[in-house]
Amino acid sequence: MYRTSSPSAPEPVTVAAPAPAPAPAPTSTSTPRRLSREAWRRTVRPEVWKRAPVLTGAALLLGLVMLLHAYVPNRFGTVGSLVETFLPWFGLFVPVLAAGALWRRSPAAVTALVLPVAVWLSLFGGLLTDKSRPGGDLTLATHNVGADNPDPAGTARGLAASGADVLALEEITDQDRDVYEEELAEAYPYHAVLGTVGVWSRLPLSDTRAVDIATDVGPLAATKPADVRMAGNRALRTTVATDQGPLTVYVAHLGSVRLNPRTGFWTDSRDRNILALGEVLAADRSERVVLLGDLNGSLDDRAFDGVTSQVHSVQEAAGDGFGFSWPARFPVARIDHILVRGVEPDSSWVLPATGSDHLPVAARISW
Repeated sequence: MYRTSSPSAPEPVTVAAPAPAPAPAPTSTSTPRRLSREAWRRTVRPEVWKRAPVLTGAALLLGLVMLLHAYVPNRFGTVGSLVETFLPWFGLFVPVLAAGALWRRSPAAVTALVLPVAVWLSLFGGLLTDKSRPGGDLTLATHNVGADNPDPAGTARGLAASGADVLALEEITDQDRDVYEEELAEAYPYHAVLGTVGVWSRLPLSDTRAVDIATDVGPLAATKPADVRMAGNRALRTTVATDQGPLTVYVAHLGSVRLNPRTGFWTDSRDRNILALGEVLAADRSERVVLLGDLNGSLDDRAFDGVTSQVHSVQEAAGDGFGFSWPARFPVARIDHILVRGVEPDSSWVLPATGSDHLPVAARISW
């Protein structure tokens, strides 16, 4: 009898469970979206909009001053005229405030800057483009040659080389008058000088006379002899004969302005002159009128409303940029002007410096 043994049971086999599949990697847009949402949540938090209130207020104040500059009072120190004289430079505060707003991460301050930027562009954006065009029938130039000019002969030669058909000079002194007349005689066969202002022309002049712009006032003004009053004359009117007919030309040098801590922005004599000149222009019925000269002020200044309602700036209509003319070494304001009525401005530009503290300015006009 045989016994058979049972085969031994097989050892159990352990099978490892499959590892869980890794989570899918985030798509390329999920992280930026999360960051964007997080940045938005941080931005709309109320405490963020309370940052840098001084910067926010300063930006709004800057915009309001530029927008409402005509309402800045002149009662104390003629502040309104001072603001308007240097109004274009208020734009320099914008990048300063923008840098502060970004440094403080203040959305309120950044948003507030929209106001001054918009106002500045509405006031001066048009001056950032070149509006000149080729052509023109007549070239005009004006220059305050400066009483302390160390080189009047060189100044005269430089002006003659400008190609101007009609040239106006202001602040001519007795000792320099002969120099200008001699140096300009070849280029300009016609000229007239009355007091401290003069006009030189390639075309015939007629009916030249002094213009009363209330330069000499006071109880003793009427008692002064005519030659004494004429020596201080600062404005004239003449007629230039052109192929298209007569052109009435005014040359004027208005009273100076002063800025000091005691009196503020002193403009009394200039304002008196500009008021009188505005009345003269309003009464002049000439079809074509040009005003050349050193008006000692920006046309943004409210004091010039009586003149700018009668004649218009060639620089604003056909210039390139602001055309600043004073001081010559670092011009910050255009106080030397060419204003017209009844003619078409074609171009306007600033001429190279001379020995004066003013830059000469020029323009071309057509009929």
